[in-house]
Amino acid sequence: MSTPHPDHDDAAGIRHDDAAGADRDDAAAAPRRPDERPPTTATPFADPDAAARYADGPRRLVPGLDALHRMTGLLLAEGAPDDARILVLGAGGGLELRHLAATQPGWRFHGVDPSGPMLMAAEQHLGDLASRVRLQEGYVDDAPDGPYDGAVCLLTVHFLPEDERRRTLEELRRRLAPGRPLVVAHHSIPGGSAEREAWLGRFAAFGISSGVPAGNAEQGLRAVGTKLPVLTPEDDERLLREAGFRDVGLFYAAFTFRGWVASA
Repeated sequence: MSTPHPDHDDAAGIRHDDAAGADRDDAAAAPRRPDERPPTTATPFADPDAAARYADGPRRLVPGLDALHRMTGLLLAEGAPDDARILVLGAGGGLELRHLAATQPGWRFHGVDPSGPMLMAAEQHLGDLASRVRLQEGYVDDAPDGPYDGAVCLLTVHFLPEDERRRTLEELRRRLAPGRPLVVAHHSIPGGSAEREAWLGRFAAFGISSGVPAGNAEQGLRAVGTKLPVLTPEDDERLLREAGFRDVGLFYAAFTFRGWVASA
């Protein structure tokens, strides 16, 4: 899961560019060598202090986050065995990992995230549950081939341009055993420009009502609206199908966030 702490200027779920910088659009459009990292519009948490404070943030920004984690576990359990191996992409912070590990004692997990400090935060958050979790610094290409019995990607793919998002979903599907579930959730905003602005305003209002300083929430609104390659729900569903998933179903909708379950 990759949403920043609300008391930082990244409060909307976007991280500042450093390696990508002003050239990120050119990097996203250029052909990628096999040894290159995927292009993103924001870079991972590199600040250990921000990573350590991470656990406080997402609940202020993502409506119904605890319920989202519970629903994720229930949806995975519909198609995964009692001794499932689960791949978690964007595992930094460890919030969904802790919930899943606590409620499914027979499952084992492989968590991947590009941020070392965020993986350290995940390990600390997991506590004694960490014995069933392997954490790996990297991207989807670095994850073992599997096959896995389920996969999770929460609050992550909204950082990726459309082509890289499709490729990431394809790599997740390739690592899943046939028929096994994928659960994804991220920013996905419906409508044209006016409707989009209305939903972003509601996203900011939720943060303010949850204790995020108003200035940070307004800055976060602008960041999501201008810096993230957020798609519409229709386009997100299309990418899941183009990546080879079937039985794509919406299960979560909360202001600017949407979540889907699909089968490999």
